[in-house]
Amino acid sequence: MPYIETSQSMLLLVAVLSYLLGSVPFGMVVTRMMNLGNLRDIGSGNIGTTNVLRTGNKKAAALTLIFDAGKGALAVLIARALFAEDAAQLAGLSAFLGHLFPIWLKLHGGKGVATFLGLMLALNFWIGLLCCATWLVVAAILRISSMAALVSVATSPIWMIMLQDGGMLILSLILTILIYAKHWPNVRRLRAGTEPKIGAK
Repeated sequence: MPYIETSQSMLLLVAVLSYLLGSVPFGMVVTRMMNLGNLRDIGSGNIGTTNVLRTGNKKAAALTLIFDAGKGALAVLIARALFAEDAAQLAGLSAFLGHLFPIWLKLHGGKGVATFLGLMLALNFWIGLLCCATWLVVAAILRISSMAALVSVATSPIWMIMLQDGGMLILSLILTILIYAKHWPNVRRLRAGTEPKIGAK
């Protein structure tokens, strides 16, 4: 992360508020509001977009994607507007951790892909756009959401190097490691050839 420009007390405030924002489980909120049942009892039980799609309601899945990406982007944009780039990166990381380990769900959260894409778009629009494009291309070819996610996050450091934005490289590597750790069961299923495809109930 870049050198510290924001005071430690303000950075702490940014981290806490961004974590709380990231902790909002929009997948569960959306499915409950649309009377689709308890998301924990559907499919994999995950709170993210892919599992919401297993309800068969594409609108609910789209809203979950928008809100989960939006909370990452919003945390970054507010921190950048009020403080400096160090605060923006910390806000993105904290919102991401909130999604993975939400206090409201006893630290059992999602896998962070939508939030990752949202905060990347806010930190550097072109890098975020390349990550989104990578996800779309892999998903269109293989029809496997987890594989698209793993390839998308793994290529983010490459896009940063190509676009000469090394200031986010450490953050990107941290997020990539966390996403791979969260997707480890998916990795095992991918190796076994049993990972479900997009749209499967």
